[in-house]
Amino acid sequence: MKCATRLKPCFNLIDLTPLVDVIFLMLIFFLITSDTLPLKSLMIQNPQVTSTEEAKLSQLVVIVDKDQVIYVGSKKEIVDLMSLKEVLQGHINAWKEAHHNVTPTVMLSIDRRVDYEMFLRLFSEVVKTAPRIRLAYRTEEIKIQPDIEAL
Repeated sequence: MKCATRLKPCFNLIDLTPLVDVIFLMLIFFLITSDTLPLKSLMIQNPQVTSTEEAKLSQLVVIVDKDQVIYVGSKKEIVDLMSLKEVLQGHINAWKEAHHNVTPTVMLSIDRRVDYEMFLRLFSEVVKTAPRIRLAYRTEEIKIQPDIEAL
């Protein structure tokens, strides 16, 4: 049984399926190769301390955000508290191999909204692994009052 149609075949349409496939492949490639959590995206609120000396740079960073997620190293590798010691030891050993057996300083940057128990558990794990530790904090700006008599 044949049906008569009034539609004419149109060969002027462009098939967009290959274009969509290429765009999805490029999207997946860029998602995989990009850094997923740049350091500026972590909103860590460090406590303030009145101090006049500048904070010293450290070599290995351990960050804990307000949700108690632990990030280790410059690539911000997410670890749990139980495996922190092994991961941190691996980073320290890699640092020693790359820098002529120099032991790195571990800087702990912990959000001030993290509860004290979590801080102590994390601190005890880091102390077992790293001999040198620094805590990150913000310094308050000391406002110097001008001497009115000198003016």
